[in-house]
Order: sequence, then C-alpha cells, then structure tokens
Amino acid sequence: MASFRTTSISLRDLIGLDGYIAFENLRDGTGDFGNINIHPPSAILHPKSVSDVSALITHVYGMGGTSNLTVAARGHGHSLRGQSQAYGGVVVMMEDLKSNRSPVVVVEGGGGGDVSVHAPYVDVAGGMLWVHVLEECLKYGLAPKSWTDYLYLSVGGTLSNAGVSGQALRHGPQISNVYQLEIVTGKGQVVVCSPENEEDLFFAALGGLGQFGIITGARIALELAPKKVRWIRVLYSEFSTFAKDQEMLIASTGGANGSGFDYMEGFVIKNRKGILNTWRSFLNPKDPVQASQYESDGKTLFCLELTKYLYPGSDSDADSQQIDDILSKLRYIPSTMFQSEVSYFDFLNRVHPAEIKLREKGLWDVPHPWLNLLVPSSYVHFFADEVFGNILTDSTNGPIIIYPVNRATWNERTSAVIPEEDAVFYMVAFLTSVTSKAGFANAMEQNDRILEFCLRSSIPVKQYLPHYTSEEDWKTHFGKKWDLLVERKFKYDPLAILAPGQRIFQRTLVEPTTHLLTTI
Repeated sequence: MASFRTTSISLRDLIGLDGYIAFENLRDGTGDFGNINIHPPSAILHPKSVSDVSALITHVYGMGGTSNLTVAARGHGHSLRGQSQAYGGVVVMMEDLKSNRSPVVVVEGGGGGDVSVHAPYVDVAGGMLWVHVLEECLKYGLAPKSWTDYLYLSVGGTLSNAGVSGQALRHGPQISNVYQLEIVTGKGQVVVCSPENEEDLFFAALGGLGQFGIITGARIALELAPKKVRWIRVLYSEFSTFAKDQEMLIASTGGANGSGFDYMEGFVIKNRKGILNTWRSFLNPKDPVQASQYESDGKTLFCLELTKYLYPGSDSDADSQQIDDILSKLRYIPSTMFQSEVSYFDFLNRVHPAEIKLREKGLWDVPHPWLNLLVPSSYVHFFADEVFGNILTDSTNGPIIIYPVNRATWNERTSAVIPEEDAVFYMVAFLTSVTSKAGFANAMEQNDRILEFCLRSSIPVKQYLPHYTSEEDWKTHFGKKWDLLVERKFKYDPLAILAPGQRIFQRTLVEPTTHLLTTI
C-alpha cells in the first residue's frame, strides 16, 4: 500500500474538478453502519459531476503499476463490514452528486428507441437516497416497484447488491426493475448501458458488489402508486404452518398483474415480552386485547406481515372482500390478527421513526453484526428446527426476518448470487444490534454457529451482503459465476481499483495485461 503522504501528493495533481478532494477531516469515510471495521482512507472526493468521478479513476488507472491506490464509492454508508471503505485509498461521497442531478420522471412516451423501456420511469443519480426518489415520484402519483425495508439507502448501493424486501413477492428485487445504468468503470470510462446496449456491463454491475464500476445514474421502472396500504399482522405458533402459508401466498400472487397481497415478510419472535408495545398502530382501543397471546416468553412465535395496496377510485368493499377471502385460507391464530390502514409513504418509510428514537437514545450508531442468508426452501424446515429451536436464544437484540422469494423474479444474468436449488428460497436476516463487548462477542458467536451448522449439514445457503476473507470462500460463494466474475473484472477494472472493502480482489503492482492476483 502506498503511503498516505504519497497518495496525497499524487491526488493533488488532479485539477479542474467541479467538486473537491479533502485530505483532512476524513471521519465520514472511515466507518459504516456496521460499526465493526474502521479503515481510514487517505482522501475523500466530494464530486459535483460524473466527470469528477471519471477524472479520479482515470488518474488512478493512469498511474498503472506505480501505485496501490484504490477507490470506494460510498452512498449512505450502510455497509456492514467495511465494504464502502478504502484503507489508504479514496472514498467517493456519492450523495454529493445528487445536488446537480435531480430525479427526472417520465410519465408517458418511449425510451429513446430502447424497446425494453416503457414509461413511466425515473432517471436518478446513483448517490440519491431511495426516500428522495419516492418523494419525487409521488408528486406524479407514481413509485418504483420494489423496495428495501429501509429507505435511507443510495440507489447505487442497493443496485450493487440486489435490493430486497417484501415487494419481491410480486416484482422481484430492485435489480429486476432497472432499465438502464450510467457507470464509471475501473478505467475511468463513462458508459451508459442497458440490456440492449453494453449489456455485459449492465448485468455485471447489477448485484456486482461495485467490482466493475461505480453506478452514477439509473433508470428505474415505475408503477401507479397507491394512496393507502392495508397493513396486517398475524401470529403462528408452528413454523411448518407459517412457512406453508407464506409459500401458498407467493404461489397465488401470480407476478406483477396477479391478485393477492403486494408485500409479505415474516418475523421470528422468541423469548420476548411486550410485543404489543411495538404494534401500537395496529391496536383498536375499543377492542380488548389478551396480551398473553402475544408474549413469547419461553416459546417461539412467527409473525406474518402482509399489505394490500389501495388505489384512488378503487372499490373499498371489493378490496376488503378480496383481503378477507385470502386471509380465510390462512391458518394463523385467529385472535392474533391486527389490521391498520396507513399512507403508502408511511408504510414504506416505517423504519425511520424507529431510527429517530434510537438516535435520540444513542442506540443507532452501535455495532450491527448482521447475518443475512438465502436458504433453499427444501432445507428451510431443517434450518428452522436447529437455528430457531436451539442456536437462537431470543430475539430481543433486533428483528429476525424470514420470508420466501420467487426465484423466477431474479435475472440469472446479473452478478447477484442466489441458491441454485428450488423455485423458492428464503431470505433469513438476523439484524442484531449490540451495545457491549460481551453482546458483540455473543452475536458473532451466534452467527458463526449458524454458518457452521449450515456447512456441517451441507445446506447450500448463500450470504446476502456477503463478507469473506479468502479467495476460496469467494469462489464457493459465486460458484458457477466465479469465472465470469473474474473475466468481467479483467475487462472493466483490470487493476482492481474499485470496491477494495469487499475483499474479493486486491490491488496489485502489475500492468493491466498481466495476471491479476485475487488473494487477500
């Protein structure tokens, strides 16, 4: 690694930028939401234009084998294990780009000759947060189709992973709802790509963990936005019944135009009291509640969360009848159903009020040793028996999410990795927050026990938001996509300049035409 001083001297040769490079006060580029890995950069680029990003990477690429300098794009810094950091390198603050690139919503018309693009869609900067994309689109009565549970994430950040939430039930992940990308490659080239133009780079970047270029712009598919959301929660005492109902719902939804619910997620609740305190918006003060039904002290409960979108001018009686018809087929504990009706924005932004409260208490910027797994449905009951029955002791340190995803809604041409088995696989997320060294050690030990159990039992899980420290583990993770990943890396980032925090490829003192080492 070149010294920080050498790096600073080299970068001072960059002139004519619309933004600027900072060499001091670099705290914003040294950590992330995970609060586990702290890797200080030597400089931070605050870009005001895409040409700033291109100029930086072109400069670093032009240094060839004389430098080990790396570049990491940072959206809202929501990575977990230092993936948005660049030790001794340059962090690009992607949110700075949004000031000169407001979202452009196209309501009607074609896509400039691109047969795959049909309005409505929105063109946005890669560093823009999804919450701001939503706010702009709602002015036109429109919204993107697929979301993450938390909206204060950057467009480029989620598209570099996949972007998954309960709307995957109908529309698949966010990377399945993109028409076009603007990317700055590891050579500094600015490329506009789509399934019809530079398709290899387009599919490489989607779910590509930032390895092939920095996403500076995206064209996102839109749909009519509902005004209201019917929000439903019910409880189950048996995982087998809970899982069967979830899979029945995903099978009956029938894709984007099918009937059924518009969002579905599930939660594991173990050894928890006061569940009702987090469900206040669902409570009807006129109805008595048997609180004991909602206590999981000494037992495990499974919560199914569903929504039905309510559109302007729709028949409310017909909507209610459809909801009742579907619910009548489910086998939840009848007395545990809560319903609430909220605005579409408030539902999508449901995590933010909790964030505000945690920030007020100083409990937001704490370590988050999260573990996110994709589990094949053929193994999920075996997985649940051991993990929820034996390894997991409680769910008091953060949500534990589990819900099925339809494999058919994922494009196999992207770089995103999903289990190879089954038409359905499960997202299982252990979203732990800790406030002490002992709590951190226990959480990491629990994660290790879960992964060791999967390995020992030959459960072919895949990590979502993966973290590995060896080439062999990365090869196993990418499986049959590994050779293509390496080929694309040579093509678009031959010096391994980009996304060093992922620890897949290491910057080496070699020319682009020679062998690229991938050891950490």
